[in-house]
Amino acid sequence: MTEDASSNGATATAPSTVRRLDGPEAGELAALAAVFEDLQYVLRCCEHLVTALNSPGSGPVRVDTDDALIEALWTGALIGYVRCFSGRTSVLTEKDLEELELDGDVSEFHSLVKKLRDHYASRHVNPREAFTVGAAQSNEGKPTGIAVVSTPRPIVDDTTVRLLGRVAYALSGLIDARMQKSQNDVLGAAAKMSPMELSRLPLVHLANEPV
Repeated sequence: MTEDASSNGATATAPSTVRRLDGPEAGELAALAAVFEDLQYVLRCCEHLVTALNSPGSGPVRVDTDDALIEALWTGALIGYVRCFSGRTSVLTEKDLEELELDGDVSEFHSLVKKLRDHYASRHVNPREAFTVGAAQSNEGKPTGIAVVSTPRPIVDDTTVRLLGRVAYALSGLIDARMQKSQNDVLGAAAKMSPMELSRLPLVHLANEPV
């Protein structure tokens, strides 16, 4: 069981349940937490992609570099990143990119990532290959057969993956700072409630995790 140190030096057992808060402060913190987790997911995808794109062809630490794995990781990273800028939650906006102080035109890269997300998550277009149909001709010019020719589209490169990782990492720091403030706001709102009001709120059971 996890224990936390209290302010007087004693240890306090982490609670197994908490009271669910549904106020605006709690809603803001929950939205921030969801975006932060998405950014962490993007970072994990980018880390795996860098390994897959640069792994040796053989050896004891070889990583499977199958194109299906690379596409899956890249598609997940793109979807997760763009979701962080959802207009429905408005947690992150394109103005936040200006606070990152990263080298290069981050806004232009952000626009590129959105286009790539639409391409890889398209419901109508194959993002991997373009197909052309042709007819083979005999010496007399008559058709003798049909061929379906596929043209593979280039996979993502290491530089693009690393840039997305840097942007996601910087945004994670931005969100983390906002979460610290938001947690204080939520605690302040909860402190204004009476013990009776708190006791009437629904219970949320924790899996022995500290809060």
